[in-house]
Formats: sequence, structure tokens, C-alpha cells
Amino acid sequence: MFRIPIGPGRPRCDGVSRRDFIQVGGLTALALPTLLRSEARAASVAQPATARSVILVYLGGGLSHHDSFDPKPDAPAEVRGQYGTRPTKLPGIRFGDKLERLAARNDRFSLLRSGTHGNDHHETATNWVMSGRLGSAFGDYPAIGAVVSHELGYRGPMPPYFAVPRNPSFTWELGRSAFLGGRFESFKTGDPNDGGFRVQDVSTPAGDTQRSIDRRQTLRQAVDGLARQVDTDDQLRTLDEFQRRAVDLVLSPEARRAFDIAREDPRLRDRYGRNTTGQSCLLARRLVESGVRFVTVNSGGWDHHAKIFPSLDRRLPELDLALSALIDDLESRGLLESTLVVAMGEFGRSPKVNKEAGRDHWGHVASLVWAGGGVQPGRVIGQSDDQGGYVSDRPARPADVAATIYKAVGVNPLNNLLTPENRPVAILDEGSPITELFA
Repeated sequence: MFRIPIGPGRPRCDGVSRRDFIQVGGLTALALPTLLRSEARAASVAQPATARSVILVYLGGGLSHHDSFDPKPDAPAEVRGQYGTRPTKLPGIRFGDKLERLAARNDRFSLLRSGTHGNDHHETATNWVMSGRLGSAFGDYPAIGAVVSHELGYRGPMPPYFAVPRNPSFTWELGRSAFLGGRFESFKTGDPNDGGFRVQDVSTPAGDTQRSIDRRQTLRQAVDGLARQVDTDDQLRTLDEFQRRAVDLVLSPEARRAFDIAREDPRLRDRYGRNTTGQSCLLARRLVESGVRFVTVNSGGWDHHAKIFPSLDRRLPELDLALSALIDDLESRGLLESTLVVAMGEFGRSPKVNKEAGRDHWGHVASLVWAGGGVQPGRVIGQSDDQGGYVSDRPARPADVAATIYKAVGVNPLNNLLTPENRPVAILDEGSPITELFA
């Protein structure tokens, strides 16, 4: 929302400091009316939240919809591929035969078979689906998780936005939080499937004594004192805030408990799958349980231009195990109703198997899984044509997907974000929630 910030610097008698006037002055004569009109429009759109947290399982590289959630058993062999299909809990709906557990549970989640945007470039498509706005390949707009972090802030000592184990492989050097800056970047955890997994600077190091912990607390107090002495300096106040959050996280018992995945029953860890995707989904559940607002689970390696089926022989069962376990686990703990789970990639794969026995990038159709967080389960929304090449019913573009996530967590997508130059930029410039998921 548009606010004139009242800082702790030297105020005028009316309570507004010189710096506040400078900040407002940064809004040009052109930008200010635009901002005010957009804010008035945003205020008219109510966004009651249905979810406290989001887990986005990002299938980097592009999941083949033909071989998973949208098979075409009657298509020619070069489209159909090598896999058969299996019935699901919903009459007339079939999945690829590698998704045994999800097929047995699709009355507990919903499926969108009509994701589309038409862009076949990894970096551009990734930034588009992760932000809901079309920009360059370099990440012009902040990711959905960064916006949620910006709009909703902290809930306790844990950062609001995590990437497990790290950012998507196609965006690790790109925008992510874009012009919002590092304050709203995701916190990276590393791979929870690694032996002896521990998050650097959060877990108490081996041999750490109470004396060293006390020294950290003393450091925090010293930084607090310094900030009070230099409260007219914006950069130092910002540094103080970062330091405060860092020390809070290091000292937080909630953080140490959340990251201590070894506390989990080994049988539950086996249920998720002893691989990066499985253990990342388990850690995501632990993070939302501790109050984190948005977790992106990055499952890369879905870019199969050659020999797609030997790779999917391994990857699809991993996804089937991890995603079904995540839904089961959240439900058993009473967390599914308040946690929105979304699984998607940046696009689907081409209808025809190519000469290298792979499928190529295909931005015209993708399948997305939705569970929890107010989503009505057991629905299949949209469809592709008889060869899975183009959407034939209810197209959903990246802005629609982003608007749906924002709707669930109560973020108004018509609100404006301010760039460092104080230029207002709408969270979304198009799109509307996929209401069929909730009605």
C-alpha cells in the first residue's frame, strides 16, 4: 500500500522528516497519479486468505505432461511415447503409469491441464512463470515468493521465503527478487539429502559453547547500540536490520528444530524418498510447520531432449513418492488445509518424440498440480487437444497462476511495488485467479 514513511530522523513539527519529503519527491509528476489510481483500484479488490503458507514444487526444465498427468493413449506412437496409462480415483481420468501413488490420491488434489504461454526459452519462461509477468531472460520482476515476503513479512524469527535446496537452476544468477533487493531474496538451505546435512550459520557448530553463543548475543546488543547512535543513516539502519535478523535466526531454537531433519522418523524419510526431491519436500513441510510463508522446492533435471524415458523411469517415481508423501503428511498433521501446494515447471514437452528419443521444449501446454490451501480437491480443469499440443479448453497463463497463489495467501495482485527509483510497478499487470479451483 502507498504510505509516506515516517522515519526516526529529525522530524519537522508536523512529524514529517526531510528524508520523507525526498522519498515522496522521487515520485515523478507522471508516476504519482499512476500510483494513486492503481492503489485506489487495488483497494477495491478483497483478497481473503485461504492459506497461511505455500509450497511450490518447481520442476525445472519442464515436466512432460504426456508421460505424467495428461497422457494421450489413442495418439500415434510417436506422441503416445513408451508408457501406458493407469486409472485414477476420478472416473475417466488417467495418468501415466509411473504415477501410481498420485493416481490413487487424485481425489485429494486438483489438476490443471491447460497451463500455457507459448514461450520455449528456459530463462524467459522460468522468470515468467515464477513471477507472473513477462520480462527478459534476466529476471525483470520479483518471483512470487519474494512478493509474498515483501507484502506479508516475517511470522516469527524464521525468514518468510526459502528455496530448498537453492534457487531454480535456470535462475540462480538471474532476478529472483529483482528490484525488491536482497532483503526479499530466498534463504537457501542446501541439499537435505546430503549426509550430515546442516544449514551453515544456523545449526550450532560442533563444540560450540555457551560462551560463544553469548558472544553472538553481545554482538547483537552492540549492533543495536550502534544503530541508535547513527539512526539518521538509512544504510546503517538497514544493515542493523539484516544483522538483527541474522542473529535472531542463529539463536532461534525454532530454526534449529526446523532444519534438524534427522529428528524425523526414518520410515517417514523413506516414505518421501531418499533423494533430493523427496527430502526437500520433507524439509519444506518442516519449514511451513515452523511458520515460513513460502517455500520453493527446486526439483531440476526435467529437460529431456534425448533419451527421455530412461530418465523418467527414475524421476517420475521420485516425484510420485515425494508429492504423494507431502500431501499425506500435511493432511495427517492438520496442515494441508492451511498450506497451498503447487507443482509445476516452466513449460511442458513437445508432442512428438524426437529423433534422439527425447521431447523438446513446449510452451503451449503444461500440467499443474494444486492441493490444500482452500483448493477444492478432485477437480480436473482445462484440457489439451488429442495430441497434447495445444490447449483446447480453459487456458491458464502465468499471470493467472500467480494471481491464484496470491489469492490463496491474501496478497492483492493489483498492489504496486516501488523500484529503487520510486517507480510504481504493479505486482501483476494482467491475469485473474483460477476460480474453478476454489468454487
